[in-house]
Amino acid sequence: MATINVQDIQQHAEVVGSDHQHVGTVDHLDGQDKIKLAKNDQSANGQHHYIPTQWVQQIQGNQV
Repeated sequence: MATINVQDIQQHAEVVGSDHQHVGTVDHLDGQDKIKLAKNDQSANGQHHYIPTQWVQQIQGNQV
C-alpha cells in the first residue's frame, strides 16, 4: 500500500469504499489518525461517523 499524506485530505471530499460506493463526506481531520465524516451527508443519518486514516488507500483530487 502506498504511503499517503493525511494533510492532502480535503474538507468536503467524497469518501468511497473499496467497492467504489459512497461512504460519506469529509467534515475534517480529527488529529492525524481519524477522519470525521459530515453528519449532514445523506448516508450519515444525522450523526458524525469516524474512520481511521490508516484505512485510506489513496487520495485522488476531491475523493478519498
